Amino acid sequence: MPDASVRTDARYIEFDTDRQIRYRNKLYYRFNHWPIWIFVFFIAPGPLTFDLFERGFDARLLGWLGIVLAATGIAGLRGRLPGCEPRPYIIRFTEDRPNPLYRRVCYTTAWGEVVAFAVLNVAGLTFAVVTGEWRLKQMYEAAYFPIAGTVWLMGAFGRLPRVKHSTKGEGHERRYFYGSVWAVTIAQPVLWLLWKVLPMGRASDAIKLAVFVGVLAFVAHLSRRGVLPRTRPIVPGELAVSD
Repeated sequence: MPDASVRTDARYIEFDTDRQIRYRNKLYYRFNHWPIWIFVFFIAPGPLTFDLFERGFDARLLGWLGIVLAATGIAGLRGRLPGCEPRPYIIRFTEDRPNPLYRRVCYTTAWGEVVAFAVLNVAGLTFAVVTGEWRLKQMYEAAYFPIAGTVWLMGAFGRLPRVKHSTKGEGHERRYFYGSVWAVTIAQPVLWLLWKVLPMGRASDAIKLAVFVGVLAFVAHLSRRGVLPRTRPIVPGELAVSD
């Protein structure tokens, strides 16, 4: 049960004293984090990603994938990707330490994608329900970079969870990040499946919109309650490590 002195609405919390401490990241642990950042940076150009799901790989996508593989591979070998460091950077979640630039860049990039994909899909589905026309591709081409760019700008000024100049609030900030990631990465495949199996039309688009928003809201609720992995608040205590 949560300590009464801890102000949180989460059903589950974690105490630093209950977490196993590691002072070095094993090789497989570092390697397993690499595909995460390959994916994050590969889908960063949203309109290009839209083309991937619409038509599949082409020369542009293969070229961009090669650049991402090389850049993230070098960064990972140098320990400049979150989770790929030789040893965890954050040991004490409430410690006021400088947040390294590579962490801020990586999490800022991910934040921009999470927000842009969610907003554009809701907007595209809403437009389709209201007008009966499908304009999602045009919306991605016109609005993806303004939306994601605004979020990236906020990250550059340290105005997003996990990308602030200090790691002091990491025990709570990481749950906002992972909760958002869980919500979008679960809702997106569900929407893609509905897009494949349901016929075209306003009724189907209304179902897609309701399901997509419903999944986002439900997963966000689970994250707020600390039910999903890495969404539990970590309250002050002894040592703990972050990834």
